[in-house]
Amino acid sequence: MKNIRNFCIIAHIDHGKSTLADRLLERTKTIQVTEGQMLDDMDLERERGITIKSHAIQMEYVYSGENGEVIGENGEVRGEKPAPGKYILNLIDTPGHVDFSYEVSRSIAACEGALLVVDATQGVQAQTISNLYMAIDNNLEIIPVINKIDMPSAMPDEVEDEIIDLIGCNRSDIIRASGKTGEGVDEILKAVVERIPHPVGDEQAPLQALIFDSVFNSFRGIIAYFKITNGIIRKGDKVKFFNTGMEYEADEVGVLKMDMIPRQELRTGDVGYIISGIKDSKEVKVGDTITHVARPCLKAIEGFQEVKPMVFAGVYPIDPTDYENLRASLEKLQLNDASLTFQPESSVALGFGFRCGFLGLLHMEIVQERLDREFDMDVITTVPNVSYMCYTKQGEVKEVHNPSGLPDQTMIDRIEEPYIRASIITASAYIGPIMTLCLDKRGELIDQQYVSGNRMELHFMLPLGEIVIDFYDKLKSISKGYASFDYHVDSFRPSKLVKLDILLNGEPVDALSTLTHQDNAVTFGRRMCEKLKELIPRQQFDIAIQAAIGAKIIARETIKQVRKDVLAKCYGGDVTRKRKLLEKQKRGKKRMKQIGNVEVPQKAFLAVLKLD
Repeated sequence: MKNIRNFCIIAHIDHGKSTLADRLLERTKTIQVTEGQMLDDMDLERERGITIKSHAIQMEYVYSGENGEVIGENGEVRGEKPAPGKYILNLIDTPGHVDFSYEVSRSIAACEGALLVVDATQGVQAQTISNLYMAIDNNLEIIPVINKIDMPSAMPDEVEDEIIDLIGCNRSDIIRASGKTGEGVDEILKAVVERIPHPVGDEQAPLQALIFDSVFNSFRGIIAYFKITNGIIRKGDKVKFFNTGMEYEADEVGVLKMDMIPRQELRTGDVGYIISGIKDSKEVKVGDTITHVARPCLKAIEGFQEVKPMVFAGVYPIDPTDYENLRASLEKLQLNDASLTFQPESSVALGFGFRCGFLGLLHMEIVQERLDREFDMDVITTVPNVSYMCYTKQGEVKEVHNPSGLPDQTMIDRIEEPYIRASIITASAYIGPIMTLCLDKRGELIDQQYVSGNRMELHFMLPLGEIVIDFYDKLKSISKGYASFDYHVDSFRPSKLVKLDILLNGEPVDALSTLTHQDNAVTFGRRMCEKLKELIPRQQFDIAIQAAIGAKIIARETIKQVRKDVLAKCYGGDVTRKRKLLEKQKRGKKRMKQIGNVEVPQKAFLAVLKLD
């Protein structure tokens, strides 16, 4: 156990985590790096250049340091150096985007230390701070690393000052490195062995292992990844999952390298996988504890949080017969992405589908893409919204995820919406436009402070419903990509919200209805009607598109009918003849309008997201 080190890499988006991981794998001769970001094995990750999933991998490193004491800058003794020899390093590479922060929290739960990577050209950003606090809350040893020091625009001295202000470390603790050239990689590996504590636990105690991830394999069933805190697990052991109470036989256990390497046993402190022929995805929960059937542990491992979705949207199969396939696909996807939640719902316009909870808009987009690529599912996604608390006049409280779930307007006492506390770090040149953007989104400024030089941190209280659609894109464009954004849900507050319905020929389309603030309702309704007029194809009859709040129509557009020229054969002659033909056409149009239905294209649902 003394020769094991479990650590993860945390940083803001695009600060070079995966590239640095490549260099560590190369230096420890774990794999031959043939292309960039070897651990990002999903096509989507390669295409977008982002990490979506955490990736665990085991490396072997021969440490040749001399025995003795570690002396700090001021001459104080900071502990004994570890003995030279072979060390097993379990590395977890984590995502950087705020939408995947749940992945980061799971990785942190399985580690004793973290490399905090900061880009030498950009300095400390919002996600750097939020991931750092998450690691400190879990008592992880932090090793600060400045990456990309080979770049012409690098400012290592200024970034070092920022890191010292942030975590209060010594200047000598900070390692300068480059994921591209491999500079500083040896110092990082040495620091991992010297500074990160080895796992602690009792090999003689009953087995306790924390599941931090799982994947579905169509041949072998569900494979769970775990970290052992106490005890030993051997191949063929009878094991039990603590929270679900299900019992299995460990058909295969092993460690994670680029492929899974089987082992006869795994001991305390090891990170590995278990295959036990589980077919039902409901039986494996991330955060559960594995123990032995014969000698179970007394309690589960604590400190694992349930995920709270931020954004809700309906996901419906284009072909109604695919409903069960969609359920199976979502269950398999949930294994691999525990932050996805879903429950069945039905819609008048779209039939049967699922109400899915996502951590943000990028997460929603990624899930849609993965459903399409990995499971070949064609789906329609409705307008995303957040959950509201609705208080009725009878004193009941109802959590509403969907505008169609609201009680009648006359029954509602008040509606409360979720507010977030947002932290934005940016150059002082962009403060004005960013403040305007936040205030337009009904935000309120809490405080602002200088981080360093000309960079400022702003704290806002913002309604979550205002930021789920286009806030992040707008923030990036007005700050030319220099603003970083991070948030957490703070509280629910009363708000003047109204349900905006879209009617086509008097029939409400529930998939297009939204909850919006009273002040924005009229302009939003008008823009929706104009956009739908562009996107819905013309029919043989007039289509009235209306936006309504309750019984009050606030906007209207009409798509004119396609008409056949029935008067073409009347050249000259009596006017009554023309009138008779027009009356006959009018009656036919009226009959057609009663039986005709309006097809709303998928583009129309997506257009609502891009209203600008």
